Amino acid sequence: MLWVSDRSRLILAAVSDTPELDAKILRDHARDDGEYASFIDRRLAHEPVAYIVGTRGFWTIDLDVTPDVLIPRPDSETLIDAAVAHFGDAGPARILDLGTGSGALLLAALDQWPEATGVGVDASEAALAVAGGNATRIAPGRADMRLGDWATGIEELFDLVLCNPPYVEADAELDPQVRDYEPGAALFAGADGLSAYRVLAPQLARVTGGIACIEIGATQAEAVTTLLRNEGFSVTCRKDLAGRDRCLIATLIATMK
Repeated sequence: MLWVSDRSRLILAAVSDTPELDAKILRDHARDDGEYASFIDRRLAHEPVAYIVGTRGFWTIDLDVTPDVLIPRPDSETLIDAAVAHFGDAGPARILDLGTGSGALLLAALDQWPEATGVGVDASEAALAVAGGNATRIAPGRADMRLGDWATGIEELFDLVLCNPPYVEADAELDPQVRDYEPGAALFAGADGLSAYRVLAPQLARVTGGIACIEIGATQAEAVTTLLRNEGFSVTCRKDLAGRDRCLIATLIATMK
């Protein structure tokens, strides 16, 4: 039997807010006591559980994750909630995910709407390798993963655009398990955390044929809304389960019915 005890949970409490859950996940993925002990040591060094076990649940799917991609978080499910509220069961036909990372947003949407197809774009070849593997397993033949710079070169209009760009200020203090392990390019966005939005806003106006659901930091709603309104969007904000501003839903005024 794998070594699991109150002591292991007590040890993990030094680095985790969910030591019992961490211990259970690590135990369930370990092949033997020796591997479980090594998992505990890695967690004590602040390595995220998702990277240790190589997988993370998101929406209705399980994603393979590596340190080449941001770990999908429940906060980001707010974007899928917003899309479901807008499209209902009919769903969008075509979906674009900018900065796809592991493919979390695109593949969650494709799992939600089995008739839809989509495109995921990322500037990292390593991230696209992870996304491509997830796409092959979760939505075979329905997701085209492309190397690219946001929406540069994309000429198609999409019913739904999803985007979780980097939005952390360059000098922000982060938890060691984020700062030391997750890819900085997926986290940091200049001194004010808004540099990615400044690039994205005009590009979104060119590819959004329905709505765009964009993740933001909890204090960024006003600033990003202004950027989007300047490009001709009507914008509303959706809060996450903790009550924080999390998703901006943008619709081009010219396309509103």
